[in-house]
Amino acid sequence: MNWKKLTEEAQIEEIKALSKARPVMIFKHSTRCSVSSMSLDRLLRNWKAEDEQKLVPYFLDLIAYRNLSNLVEQVFGVPHESPQVIIVRDEVAVYDNSHFGINYSDLMAKI
Repeated sequence: MNWKKLTEEAQIEEIKALSKARPVMIFKHSTRCSVSSMSLDRLLRNWKAEDEQKLVPYFLDLIAYRNLSNLVEQVFGVPHESPQVIIVRDEVAVYDNSHFGINYSDLMAKI
């Protein structure tokens, strides 16, 4: 999976702009949480190379960039969870799920 790492506030505007052309996924991951690691692993095991033509994947390390998680919550109106996946289309969060609700098939159905 070819993640774009979400590390700077300016990237929120980049995500909004990109979402006008194709959906953007933000995966919020806690490196200290086993549930987060399992959810990430399940997503990675199902991910196909061609999926990146349908969806732009961003990875947010919650431990290192908690302030960005707060900004994502504020900008897209999605309360923080960990782990969490958010799909942004046309600058709006159109789908979110967390913990064991993160499911590859559901994500692909939403895009």
